[in-house]
Amino acid sequence: TCRTLQGNEYRDESNGKMVFRVASASMKVLNIHQRELPVAAKRVGSLINSLASPDDALWPRQWWPRIAFDRPLSVGASGGHGPIGYCIEEYRPGESIRFRFLAPRGFDGFHRLDLVREREGAVILRHTLQMTARGLSTLWWSLAIRHVHDALIEDAFATAERSLGLRPQLRSWSAWVKLLRWLMSGGRAGPQAFANA
Repeated sequence: TCRTLQGNEYRDESNGKMVFRVASASMKVLNIHQRELPVAAKRVGSLINSLASPDDALWPRQWWPRIAFDRPLSVGASGGHGPIGYCIEEYRPGESIRFRFLAPRGFDGFHRLDLVREREGAVILRHTLQMTARGLSTLWWSLAIRHVHDALIEDAFATAERSLGLRPQLRSWSAWVKLLRWLMSGGRAGPQAFANA
């Protein structure tokens, strides 16, 4: 049974089961992160609108591969970050944006950012990833992508807090995430700290 997330809660409902059919596997994934931000909805909406721009105030580009698209945010724009490719299939400025996976092969689904009005003077910024991982992507997700994805989204929320003048709540990277970052960057991954912090 699903329940409403409270405050800064995190839930991952990846079923963890692999179903084998003719040497292929599949795994259903539902991964949700959210952060309550005690500011007006319009201010949080402007963070979504800034994605992939020179003034991006949401993406944690100081630690992770930059997000980029082939045109300004709009339905049909294609791009992604690092090895993850996607296109924008829905965009409501200041409210939500939904991305359909294009890569890696075997990621069939979407991820999205939504602004959820919680109460007067506070909103929830929610990231939802819902997909079916197929074939080798089940292992790719389970062993690597899931861990760096979770860390990246939490870093994005901390970046949002900092951009809004709030105290950023950085969630420390696990030893596994640090190792994955080091491997993926060819040994050039930096520490988790804001510049001029």
